[in-house]
Amino acid sequence: MQPEWRARAMLDAAALRHNLQTARKLAAHSKILAVVKADAYGHSIGWAVDQIGDLADGFAVATLAEGVACRGAVARKPIVVLSGLQTPQCLKLCQRFALQPVAHTFAQIEWLEKLRGAPITIWLKIETGMHRLGLTPAEFHQAMKILPNNRCIKQIHLMSHFACADHSGGDHPDSASAMQLNNFRAATDAFADSNHNCARSLANSAALMRIPAAHFQWVRPGIMLYGGSPLLNITAAQLKLKPVMHLQARVVAVKEIAAGQAVGYGGDYVAARAMRIGLVGCGYGDGYPRGMDAKAEVGIRGRRAPIVGRISMDLLTVDITDFAEVAAGDEVTLWGDSPTVDEVAAWANTIPNELLCRVSQRVPRLALN
Repeated sequence: MQPEWRARAMLDAAALRHNLQTARKLAAHSKILAVVKADAYGHSIGWAVDQIGDLADGFAVATLAEGVACRGAVARKPIVVLSGLQTPQCLKLCQRFALQPVAHTFAQIEWLEKLRGAPITIWLKIETGMHRLGLTPAEFHQAMKILPNNRCIKQIHLMSHFACADHSGGDHPDSASAMQLNNFRAATDAFADSNHNCARSLANSAALMRIPAAHFQWVRPGIMLYGGSPLLNITAAQLKLKPVMHLQARVVAVKEIAAGQAVGYGGDYVAARAMRIGLVGCGYGDGYPRGMDAKAEVGIRGRRAPIVGRISMDLLTVDITDFAEVAAGDEVTLWGDSPTVDEVAAWANTIPNELLCRVSQRVPRLALN
């Protein structure tokens, strides 16, 4: 027993690299813009970039702060800032750290029109049907009349984002994604020739896997890199993806309770028989979701044990009545190989992206290999 940890996230670099190579095989003619926003989906941006810096063609982050952190880990590859610019002054950071901002409002186009100093590459995001961030086609075409005249803009690339690609099946997009793909082509085809030199990017993880026509020059794998399924009703294992984060905790105590005794806050769970209960050192303060389905389980000694009672801030409780060998100090898998993060997300009525991102900073990230 190692008393120095109660909960930890073990990170598998080989799995991360495998998942990126899976993306590479699926989009063999595209460059990979690895999405490492939200601290690489909770895995640590520095660690992730260090592991795949030689495999990815570039990286995507959400904020300028993430972009600066990413640049500290990778010297020369493109880093795209997806959420764009909050003020004109943000452009100075983009120039200093060679970041590639995304422009999605016409006010940002006007800031770029006045850009002076070191040349940078920019991305224009076009509204194609998600009705979130993006220039209207009219604004985009106006921007393409203005920005190429500024010598401080090195290159202009074009992008949009799917709303429903996780619904797609086979090699054919769902109707909403097909509409977005057509809208994107209609807006950008005229700028994809050698005269304009505009690369395009549309495919997230789901579209990378299911909509080959959306691959274009750059694809943007996110959750698939970390071993979560981007598709509805299809597991990561079925997609040949491997889990990167293995969230583990220790059994901190074992208790015997009698039939009729309640377990945990609120007394919601009442033992129907004499039971053996394992107290596990992980709770919602560590990022494990509080609102779990009654089917929720953990892995212990190669088997599954059901969670009973409410999840508290620092502990959860499992039924180990039929696990006579389990003792304090034993390791418990909250998610990893079994159960998977996809399973836990389903029990929590959420998506694996959220679970990975919410693992708190008090949980140390440690390398498996």
